[in-house]
Amino acid sequence: MSDYGHDLLFGSFTTPGSDDPERAVGLAVLAEQVGLDLVTFQDHPYQPRFLDTWTLLSYVAARTDRVQLSANVTNLPLRPPAVLARSVASLDLLSGGRVGLGLGAGAFWEAIEAMGGRRLTPGQGVRALEEAIEIIRQLWDAEARGGVRVDGEFHRVVGAKRGPAPAHEVPIWLGAYKPRMLELTGRRADGWLPSLGYLQPGDLAKGNEMVDDAARRAGRSPRDVRRLLNISGQFASAGRGPLHGPAEQWVRELAELALGDGVSAFILASDDPDDLRRFAGEVAPAVRELVATERERGTEPETAPAPVSPVVVTPPARPARATVTGGAFAVVPTPDDGRRLSDQRVWDESARPTGPAPDPSRTYTPHEQATGQHLVQVHDGLRGELAQIHDLIEQVAAGEIDAGTARSHINTMTMRQNRWTLGAYCESYCRIVTTHHTIEDQALFPRLRQADPRLRPVVDRLEQEHHVIHDVLEGVDRALVAYVGAPDGLAELRAAVNLLTDALLSHLSYEERELVEPLARLGVS
Repeated sequence: MSDYGHDLLFGSFTTPGSDDPERAVGLAVLAEQVGLDLVTFQDHPYQPRFLDTWTLLSYVAARTDRVQLSANVTNLPLRPPAVLARSVASLDLLSGGRVGLGLGAGAFWEAIEAMGGRRLTPGQGVRALEEAIEIIRQLWDAEARGGVRVDGEFHRVVGAKRGPAPAHEVPIWLGAYKPRMLELTGRRADGWLPSLGYLQPGDLAKGNEMVDDAARRAGRSPRDVRRLLNISGQFASAGRGPLHGPAEQWVRELAELALGDGVSAFILASDDPDDLRRFAGEVAPAVRELVATERERGTEPETAPAPVSPVVVTPPARPARATVTGGAFAVVPTPDDGRRLSDQRVWDESARPTGPAPDPSRTYTPHEQATGQHLVQVHDGLRGELAQIHDLIEQVAAGEIDAGTARSHINTMTMRQNRWTLGAYCESYCRIVTTHHTIEDQALFPRLRQADPRLRPVVDRLEQEHHVIHDVLEGVDRALVAYVGAPDGLAELRAAVNLLTDALLSHLSYEERELVEPLARLGVS
């Protein structure tokens, strides 16, 4: 059993497809909005179907504010280490200290050779990787005297000037599976980053032992090496295998990996936005809670690193919601507080139909309640994002947005740049809302109509409101366009977003009030 006491991180592993570049960027933005800690992309420079990973990471850094970023993992044979060191340091400075460096010794050697790289044996790859780590760390050490000198077998730097230093201590994570790579990880790296799909039962324990032994021999603590893990799976109503089942199963299995194998960062390989929402909204908080509870029952590892709380999107204050347990219905719909920001009304709320009253004698299992809970959690994410839009508008109005933080590589703060930042955020947010409603209209609502005809008036009304919200979103887009071209357009933009706020919050509360119990009762997944 190994628990190194690190804070838990949850991230995404996204395909950098070149056929739809905006999709990869949109998934990264979504990962931040739903509260994930880390966004990663694979790095295969020889693959024309993929965007260049470092260009993509730079673009994503400019579209996000909080999420950490890394290649998963960098293809070192095609990235000269001295140049890579400056690329990483530059992006870390531009992003406000949000970059990690995943490194690999190389694979797919024919493709690497075709791109001008040198084919290496496994042993040569490990030695080349260690030389690269030395070069990278020396270049980052801008305070040391003299130039960087590494006269290696594969990489040679003779007096290169040091710097720039990154904004923070950039961690180096190694994608390692074999003994020589695991030994190097323990001696020189800050993290071990394998993929669960490439491991056999017992490989994590064996790998931890090799990493720990190498760390001790190098005079380090095993806790100096974070254990990260790429995972993949499928959410389903019933368990069909490891990480293939309901969210509760994912929580149990990831908590076991954290407490038993020391994994403290779980990176989900999925290009499905709903997977990211469920991973962030249902799995991550529950794993954190379960691991924290088990750690409190036991003994915290000595000299464990101080926990670093991830920055998440905080939705507006709402009543505490009970934990889903068996028996009574514990998923609490979000009440409508009745406050409105706009004088305009887009519908008559008094004309909303209601569904059948719940049976007071019926009990519900945690599994039955999970779908309704997920609906509320998705809505909470939308509420939190809406609050961010209001905050951005007020920052724009006050001239307080730091253009250097969001767009450091472009000119410093100007009103035009502030408008562009706001427009980009609203654009991505509106796209997420539209996608959420499309999923409901095409999948969830027809099933509810069929399962309980008494719900048809409610479902019909919800669909009608989705169309109205779409029109309100279009109004926000029009106000944004007008605001970019007219310095006096802030009032119209505020009015459009206020109307969106009234409509969306009212609609989400109505939907939860009418659907969370039927979702549990009817077993609609």
